[in-house]
Amino acid sequence: MYKHFLFALLVIGALFLGAPCSHAQSAVLKLPRASQRAEIVQRVGITDITINYHRPLTNGRPVWGKLVPYGQVWRAGANENTTIEFTDPVTIDGKPLPKGFYGLHTIPGENEWIIIFSKNATSWGSFTYNQAEDALRVTVKPQPAEFHDALTYDFDDLKPDSTVVTLRWDKLAVPFKIGVNVPEVVEQSLHDQVRGRAKYTWEGWDEAASYLLDNKGNLQDALKDADESVQFEERFENLMTKSRALDALGRKEEATAARKKAIDMGNAIQIHVYARQLQRDGHQEQAFEIYRVNSKKFPDNWLVHSEVARMAVAKGDFDTAVKEMQLCLASAPEQQKPQIEGLIKRLQAKDDINK
Repeated sequence: MYKHFLFALLVIGALFLGAPCSHAQSAVLKLPRASQRAEIVQRVGITDITINYHRPLTNGRPVWGKLVPYGQVWRAGANENTTIEFTDPVTIDGKPLPKGFYGLHTIPGENEWIIIFSKNATSWGSFTYNQAEDALRVTVKPQPAEFHDALTYDFDDLKPDSTVVTLRWDKLAVPFKIGVNVPEVVEQSLHDQVRGRAKYTWEGWDEAASYLLDNKGNLQDALKDADESVQFEERFENLMTKSRALDALGRKEEATAARKKAIDMGNAIQIHVYARQLQRDGHQEQAFEIYRVNSKKFPDNWLVHSEVARMAVAKGDFDTAVKEMQLCLASAPEQQKPQIEGLIKRLQAKDDINK
């Protein structure tokens, strides 16, 4: 009886999307299949999306409405269930779907398709499909496309928080959009990540705090994570992160104290990078205050000469700016010299390098 059942499955598979019956396949042994297995993976944010499927060929056959009938549930591939897995909750064309492992089925139509995410992902094809096991259905529009002999799934239109999955076969494309609430997913993940190895490093806590600050996350959590980092090892980086968290919470005096402590600990490069970021953010006077601190701490550093040049430019003193930038060039690392030479040319042309 078991052998008869396996034979029936193989015959059905051959009739409905596989090769002709003369191309023997086995449900017991690992043998070549006419519809070969494929897997594609895409990460959106930190969420992995994995599609496993088998790729039938058209072999010159008319597909839509013929080989694949309209109005009937189809396995969206060949052989075993086509599956799709999400490591975090997502939306499908705006509709929520929990994280999980799903059987992917479709109901093709001439003008619209139904995409089905089934809680049953371990069946053969769609022959035992049960609508009661649906986790979600969405309706999408098929589109004309270039010919694809082998059925293909692609991740298209990749964005920081979404991608479009497109099934392509014959001369048809069927897309559906997957969205991810990246900040929410990452914020939840951070709670778990800092309970692992990251818990025992200053970098892990500092990165968690920085992410929350950069992405408008929970400010109290950001401050807590920054404090945890400082407790492991007090550094320029985590003290600056702590000052950002305190600023965001409106605790200005504490933020200023943390920032001063960071600058007192910082090296010339760290202080310079912070001041340049202030300039880029439009806070030039604050940047110049930091430049003056750097010049007192590290008067002979090549970066300090570039800072003095920038302050001279702000006063319209291009002669001093050129001299300071030439001193910067003389002691700068080789890889930085082409950029500095470009700045010197701009200064000689009386071009404001602070803009």
